[in-house]
Order: sequence, then C-alpha cells, then structure tokens
Amino acid sequence: MCERRLRRYASRFQSRVAALAQRHPHLADLALSFPALLFAVAVPRKQVDPESAIARVIAGRSLAEAAAAAGLPMWLRKLPPEAFVCPIPRLPDGDLFRRQIGNHLPRSPKLMPIWLQLVSEMATIAHEAAAVWIAREYIRAPKTVNRDRVHLLALWIWFSGQPGRLAHDLIDRPWTPDMGLDAAITAASNWRGRISLHLNLGQLPISDMWLDPGRVGDYEFRPLDKIPDLVDEAAAMRNCVRTYGADIVHNRSRLWSVRHRGERVATLEVGRHWRDPLLNIVQLKGAGNAAASHDLWWIARRWLHLHDLSQIKPARMKWGQAPLDHVTWRALWRPYWLAKSRIPDWLPLAPSRDAFGAL
Repeated sequence: MCERRLRRYASRFQSRVAALAQRHPHLADLALSFPALLFAVAVPRKQVDPESAIARVIAGRSLAEAAAAAGLPMWLRKLPPEAFVCPIPRLPDGDLFRRQIGNHLPRSPKLMPIWLQLVSEMATIAHEAAAVWIAREYIRAPKTVNRDRVHLLALWIWFSGQPGRLAHDLIDRPWTPDMGLDAAITAASNWRGRISLHLNLGQLPISDMWLDPGRVGDYEFRPLDKIPDLVDEAAAMRNCVRTYGADIVHNRSRLWSVRHRGERVATLEVGRHWRDPLLNIVQLKGAGNAAASHDLWWIARRWLHLHDLSQIKPARMKWGQAPLDHVTWRALWRPYWLAKSRIPDWLPLAPSRDAFGAL
C-alpha cells in the first residue's frame, strides 16, 4: 500500500520522496497518513529546514507538531499525493479559513496543484477571505481562471477594502465574497482601465490638443483634455474613451466632445491614418458607439478644416516609450507596499509599463 502511494507523487520528485520514506518507518507511514507532510520534508520550500520536522516524525511526536515545524497547515492532510508538483508554498491557516476551506477542495486531483497555487497567491497578495473565494470559484469554473491575471484580481480585492485610497476611489464595483468569478474579472478589468488613464495622463491637462475648440453652426467642439472630462464623457456617452490614455500620451489620438446646443451628441477621435501625414477624423460615434449621421460627419469635417492642417505635425512616440506618471504610481501602490511591508518585483517602486502591462 505504501509503495503504491509513493508512486502517486509527481514523477520528478518520486525518488526524493521514496528516499526519505526509506529512512524510517514513521516517515514511510506519512505516505498514507499525511502525504503533504512527507512531500514537504522531502521537497522543502526555500528557507525551510526540514530536519526539525523529520526528527519529530521519527520520534513519534504528533502530526500537528511535525507539521508546525515544517510550516505546513493541518488542513492539507486531506489532499492526496497528486496535489503536489512543486515545493508547497506558504498557505493560510487561520481559524475561520480552516473551517471554510474544507468545503472547497477540488474533487479531481488534476485540479489540485493549480488550486493550491491560487489559494497561496490570493492569501499572500490579498487576504484569507480572498483565498477562500478563489478556492470556491476555481472549482466552479477552472477554465475561467487566467493565472496571468491573479495579481490584478488580488490587488483589486485588497483595495476594495481600503476606502480613502486613490486605488480604492477608482473602483467602480468593489469585491464581495459572494461575487462570481466572471463579475469579478470584469470589475477588476474596468478598474485597471481607470488606473491606466491616471497613470498615462497624470495630474495635468493635456498640453497640446493639436486643434482649437470651436463652433460650426449650433455644434460645439470641446477638448477632452483632462481625466475628469474623459471619465464624464465615457459615462455620458457609454463608450470606452477612458481606455485611451496610452494612445494620447504616445500621440496617436486626441479626443473631443461634440455638443449640439449644449447637449452631447458624439465623441470624436482625431489622429492620423496610416501614412497620411495630415490629421483626420479616426472615429465619430454617438451614444453607445452608435453611428453618427451624415450631417454630423460633414459638420465635423468643416470644423477640422477650419485649421491649417499642413502646420499641425504631431510626432508619434514609439509605443511603450512614454513614461507613466511617477507621482500617480506612488500614490496608487504605496498603501499596499506599506501594509504588506514589501515591494514585490511584479509591482516595483519605479513606474513600469512592463509591470503594469503584466497585471
């Protein structure tokens, strides 16, 4: 029975686990009584000395005492050998967590390695309540979880409980434990879009809108040159102009609000088409991205050609080269760094487009 159990561990670690089991019968018995503990002392994570736990097992001390020496929670005793394919990460072990996590264990051993990693990451980045939540949601829809977006989800969850912080103020819909995974992913993505706008545009208005505000008949063209203007336009016109921060700072676009007798009727994007050196109308959309009328297009063209386009030469910046706003970056993430007493490499001190893009 013990030998069959040992063969159920991940193939690349079987020899190490089997070698340890041969040191003493009490260690071999762990394959049946506590597979996680045997694996943890055979394949310890960094900065964990397994010898103290091994000595306790050989001496016949309690499993709880040996597990504590190995930094392993007792609730892992329920998991089979197939669950462990790498050194077992740090896992939450609070009283409430222990009572809840047993209700969300995967039935399929194939799901357990990723499930364990998600629980560990969510507890570390956010908190134990978030770890219980991801444990539940992953077994409900394992294919829906994008592991590349766990950091974003966890940050959004953590800041959902931090009122008064800039990152919290940018959340449209905060996390709650009863929220489904799809709704959470959407809310976190929307939050990321708002953050992107602030990181790209910073605190000051856009200094060069390329064109001048103006009127054509009863139509007025107003610049969307500040973050509040873009946020208001997105809400009123039900469009995605809040996601255009990077396009603006790289000189790909400028955005304008078209009003008719004071009422919003369209959002206008101005930029360059392909190799054409002159500015053009890139998009002109009504509320909810509805197609603008023929007459409105003519009005917009008339306004555009009130300018001497031959003298307007916006220089495109190479994509990714425009710096993110340093002050905003620090204001967003400083509360998290202080609360966690660390600056993770995926959320560095200096603004990074690569790091933000990976969220």
